Amino acid sequence: MYTKNDDPAAGGGPPPSRFKASGLRSRHLTAHALVAVWVVLALLAASAQQTLPVARWLAIHLFLLGAATTAIVVWSEHFAVAMLHAKLPDRRWSNARLAGVNIGTVGVLGGVWTDLPVLTGAGCVLLITAITVHLVVLIRMGRGALGGRLAPIADYYRAAAVALVLGAVLGWQLATGKAGPQYYSGLKLAHVHVTLLGWIGLPVLGTLFMLWPTVLGVRMAERTTRLARWVLVLTGGGLLTAVAGLSAGGRPAAVLGVALYAAGTAVAAQLFARTLRRRPAISAAAAWMLAAAMGWLLVGVTVDLVLLAARPLAEVRDDIGSLAPVLLVGLVAQVLIGALTYLLPIVLASGPKERAALRAVLERGWTPRLAALNLGVALLALPLPGSVGSAGTLLVAAAGAAFLALVTRVLVHSAKGLLQSEDRTGAPRRPVLWGTAAGAVVTVLAVLVANSGGDTSNQASGAGTAGAGAGTPRTVAVTLADMRIRPARIEVATGTTLRLKVTNTDTQRHDLKVEDGPATPLLAKGHTRTLDLGPVTGSREAWCTLPGHKAAGMTMDIVVTGDTSTSGDTSHASGHDGHSTTTTAGGLDLSADFSTAWKPRQADLAPAPGGTVHKVELHAAHTTVEVTPGVKQQMWTFGGSAPGPTLRGKVGDVFEITLVNDDEGMGHGIDFHAGSLAPDKPMRTIQSGERLVYRFRAEKAGAWLYHCSTAPMLQHMGNGMYGAVVIDSPGLKKVDHEYVLVSSALYLGTPGSTAQVAKMTNGTPDAWAFNGIANQYAKRPLKMKAGERARFWVIAAGPSDGTAFHIVGTVFDTVYKEGAYLLKPDQPGGSQVLDLATAQGGFVETTFPEAGHYSFVDHDMRHAQAGAHGTVEVSD
Repeated sequence: MYTKNDDPAAGGGPPPSRFKASGLRSRHLTAHALVAVWVVLALLAASAQQTLPVARWLAIHLFLLGAATTAIVVWSEHFAVAMLHAKLPDRRWSNARLAGVNIGTVGVLGGVWTDLPVLTGAGCVLLITAITVHLVVLIRMGRGALGGRLAPIADYYRAAAVALVLGAVLGWQLATGKAGPQYYSGLKLAHVHVTLLGWIGLPVLGTLFMLWPTVLGVRMAERTTRLARWVLVLTGGGLLTAVAGLSAGGRPAAVLGVALYAAGTAVAAQLFARTLRRRPAISAAAAWMLAAAMGWLLVGVTVDLVLLAARPLAEVRDDIGSLAPVLLVGLVAQVLIGALTYLLPIVLASGPKERAALRAVLERGWTPRLAALNLGVALLALPLPGSVGSAGTLLVAAAGAAFLALVTRVLVHSAKGLLQSEDRTGAPRRPVLWGTAAGAVVTVLAVLVANSGGDTSNQASGAGTAGAGAGTPRTVAVTLADMRIRPARIEVATGTTLRLKVTNTDTQRHDLKVEDGPATPLLAKGHTRTLDLGPVTGSREAWCTLPGHKAAGMTMDIVVTGDTSTSGDTSHASGHDGHSTTTTAGGLDLSADFSTAWKPRQADLAPAPGGTVHKVELHAAHTTVEVTPGVKQQMWTFGGSAPGPTLRGKVGDVFEITLVNDDEGMGHGIDFHAGSLAPDKPMRTIQSGERLVYRFRAEKAGAWLYHCSTAPMLQHMGNGMYGAVVIDSPGLKKVDHEYVLVSSALYLGTPGSTAQVAKMTNGTPDAWAFNGIANQYAKRPLKMKAGERARFWVIAAGPSDGTAFHIVGTVFDTVYKEGAYLLKPDQPGGSQVLDLATAQGGFVETTFPEAGHYSFVDHDMRHAQAGAHGTVEVSD
């Protein structure tokens, strides 16, 4: 029976009687044994991370998906029962959910470890199913339950379950690369946030509303229930906002979301601080550990907020690693240790005396253990030399191992008592034996994992010795950065003795594994390791082995000339769907080099030519263009380029355009937005070999689009048939430089093919570009001198997207859009973006104050990171 003395609001502890009902005690014993096993596996994996790159990822997920998830599933169900005054769920279904969580976790980790996407997917499905059922049980508990002051805390557990489901989906996308490399940084950060702050952080906060005063032995504050609801609104709403923003690559939304989460955490911390009393706590060890964990949560969220506000997402993705010890050890591990220190004696003891004895065992040496663990977390989190970080690892490991030893002693003692006292019915024997057997199997797997990652540099040396002198030697410099391996393709003659000099230039650690060959260890930024492959007689693939990196595009092909049995997916090396490309498996490598014959399109805009009549002949034809680094695409063009030639004149000038259709078997027309006349005849479609004269007078100033007028225009424009017409407004002042930038999307593939048309219809381009070639002005910057004034004419060609033109480090003092000035230099205001819908145009002006490199971007960051960016190089 649940009495007032058992009510946490009155300072009592959780009711022991409810732990023992229906064999619940044996289930908790099994769960705690599993938690201990997962923690041991995590420690074993962590000890192997110096020689096994994937071990660090494995250690983190063993701890979070294994230990923390098992503990949360069991304890959230128990606390929901206690706080809602609900009936206990059927033990068989509870055990089934617990088994599903652990088997699903094994499937996820095993699938990533063995690079089997099917196993990873199956594990994710099982894990999501088990947690979804857990969520349904938590929801159904509230129906018909008696409830109580702490009933709203069950909502924290429900929200956490939703967070884990979302985290599992994001994790699956990262592990398989389904979302594409351009979204890797945002998705990884979203996955980290929803997992740590959602699945872990929310139940911790919710439980502390009850557990904190209970451990202290004080009465709960009257306003706890009301504040608990507000804290969940702030933290849950903030987390949802942050995850949505990060997934879409939107940093402002992420900053706002984390700020709301931090505010909710601060409100909870203030309430907990006011609960402190001078009277001794029931468990001083548990109280200090819970308080320290709450402090680390505040530190972690605050630092996270600062990083997101101050740095791009790609940098935060790498820097977030410094928060791992804060959140994993300082928060998660310390909450587990503190909670188990207080709760294990309640769960396992048969009476007050045994409870006190077990608590005394778990609290042995808690002061030095607390100091060692928190000092270790600080040493790991701060930017200190590696030796200091190693000392931090030892301190944390020592504190964790000491507590595990104490827990093992308590569990062994309780297991003996349980078997002796309940063996007559035989009910608990099976779950205890099941937990022990599962623990034994996973422990064996952990030993294999920990010992399978020998120093791969020895493998490299061995390969080199075997192959020395067997063929023509060749050394290739390989760099790892930006989720790419460069070069993405190496061609060698058969028998070549190949050496790879591998350097990581990224802030994130990477390695390189060669199929059926050697591998580097995990390389920090600036570190280099040489791999000797010996004589190469067959094509093979190389990749970064860190989870999700291969799927995100970190692959390289080593192709032996004449070899037709290339390993792996080499469609990106040999060409597909009608275009040759050197893209990696995960997408385009925009940071690679263009071919030696490639030349950028000149962005400089010449002054309007003299005279009032401008005659131009444009030939419509298919032309092969290198549209991204190493990618040659067949384009439909006006004048042999995409976009077509830029035309310029003044108000009142006459343009006489002769369109010649040199495109065999395809009709084309032309539409000049700068002209005003009935479209029936001048925009008609002409067939191969025909000519059409299009004559119009430019009556209005502006930056205008012209494009093919033949249906389907989406395909004709999407394949390159567009260009710009600039008509100067009267009195346009002279500037030092004028540039024209036509924004557009790039759709790779055979023009008119089903696959390409589907991308156009769905609005999913392969890249975005200024003047038809992605990333070209990042490779060949526009050049000026400090103090010079520039005018940038911008036209959004689409065919379906507009643009938001921005130059980093400058403020526009002149904005002209769609034929009208929105801002002039004599006005006090400034502008940051020229926003243009599809087919609109205008210009902005600015003066570059000092030497430096000024990036210009389409501030729709999907477009910018997929090729719509460049640099203005300003010299003294």
